[in-house]
Amino acid sequence: MKTLKAGTRLKSAVCDAEVMVVKAGAGEVELCCGGAEMLAMADAKPAGGQVDAAQAGGTLVGKRYTDAAESVELLCTKGGKGSLSLNGEALVVKQAKALPSSD
Repeated sequence: MKTLKAGTRLKSAVCDAEVMVVKAGAGEVELCCGGAEMLAMADAKPAGGQVDAAQAGGTLVGKRYTDAAESVELLCTKGGKGSLSLNGEALVVKQAKALPSSD
């Protein structure tokens, strides 16, 4: 469990994915990638870690990921094989907002 702060960079413990926190909600959360909790950039990856097959949807570089309530937003800075989850709930790619009609 970690408290997220905007601007914090994290990396996956089991794949190459890296993210930056753009928007953080209040309180402690469990942010995982590939089924393992994400690490601070300075932390060493544990040896032999593998992506959980159920969490192998992938993370795409340049995409923003958010939860259903949009309380947390992450920017993927390096892609990887693991998919992101927050407190056990899968994060989804944030969709662009539709522009108003010009009529």
